[in-house]
Amino acid sequence: MDFSHSAKVEAMRAGLSRFFAEHIYPNERRFAEEIAHNRSAGNAWIPTQLIEALKPKARAAGLWNLFLPRSERAPEGLSNLEYAPLCEIMGRVPWAAEVFNCSAPDTGNMETLERYGTEAQKDRWLEPLLAGAMRSAFLMTEPAVASSDATNIQCSIQRDGDDYVINGRKWFASGAGDPRCQLYIVMGKTDPTAHRHQQQSMVLVPANTPGIRVLRPLPVFGYDDAPHGHMEIELENVCVPVDNILLGEGRGFEIAQGRLGPGRIHHCMRTIGAAERALELLCQRVQTRVAFGKRIADHSVWHERIAEARCMIEQARLLTLKAAYLMDTVGNKVARAEIAMIKVVAPNIALQIIDWAIQAHGGAGVTEDFVLAYAYASIRTLRLADGPDEVHRDMIAKLELARHLDPRAATQVEIPVTRGS
Repeated sequence: MDFSHSAKVEAMRAGLSRFFAEHIYPNERRFAEEIAHNRSAGNAWIPTQLIEALKPKARAAGLWNLFLPRSERAPEGLSNLEYAPLCEIMGRVPWAAEVFNCSAPDTGNMETLERYGTEAQKDRWLEPLLAGAMRSAFLMTEPAVASSDATNIQCSIQRDGDDYVINGRKWFASGAGDPRCQLYIVMGKTDPTAHRHQQQSMVLVPANTPGIRVLRPLPVFGYDDAPHGHMEIELENVCVPVDNILLGEGRGFEIAQGRLGPGRIHHCMRTIGAAERALELLCQRVQTRVAFGKRIADHSVWHERIAEARCMIEQARLLTLKAAYLMDTVGNKVARAEIAMIKVVAPNIALQIIDWAIQAHGGAGVTEDFVLAYAYASIRTLRLADGPDEVHRDMIAKLELARHLDPRAATQVEIPVTRGS
């Protein structure tokens, strides 16, 4: 396996790093201040002027829609392996990915529309998403069931003539708080009597459809992520045309498998960037503070932690690149073990490194003066989002056991479709 970057990717990485130095890092405080101003003015749920001003600059720099491979509608899209170092840089600042139209859940929704949508659906929804003219949300997880097993979902999608009627309650619908969110991709059951993996379907639901009620934002460790938000949503007798179904009835589980693979690895790429940023902040802090007569950096415990952090990041990055390489060359299904492994490894190593960085900063580490507290809260969520650690570990173990019994049996191990708890 060759993980070296092409001249094209090296140039893009250098350009993205320059963009961060010029436009992202200097504006971190301004972003926080704009959110705080909107909140104090009584409405945190409006797009930030800062990000909207930076988007045309990113597009002009050729740093737009980089996540979507093999798409005629997004020719700038890179392979997973090419995208990895760029996505990692984007992960260094929590809000940065949106500047480049590379933020979740829009990336996963755009991939879903590109791979499974009709041309009419792509014209209506994918084009404005690729242009950054709207946002979207993915409605899969439900509060009343254990969503770590997606076959548990209870949202009903029933055909009535030329319409589907949708009833159910969803939560952690990330992005649904944004007033620019115009599309929900909703997963529900069209046939509860079918085989457990053919019961589910996905439909495209305009966010302004009658019967949709956004109940509340769901703060994560106190952060509401405005104006993006993670919302609880009720759908009561929501009607959409039958043409809004993706791929056909009973294909929802299949679509989810295809959607969640790239989404998982993108999260891991960004998470490694967050871990790198935390280690940088840690190293800077311990060299500028004195405790008990010497720099904190001169206390041996920090040598141990810094060395361990570097080893952890390098190991996680290599596993991410391997997963990306396999996704590009042999497909998501064959790469499922590597995708599952990095989904477990990346958030766990990042949380440990961020925790050490918080410790190095003392009381400042848990304040809003540094990015660390928010990064910890966000990445802790990733041990649940797109599947809890336990589900991925279970699949990894089953694949390993099957490989030692009968190599052909490993192909029969079910790929988990899961969004949370």
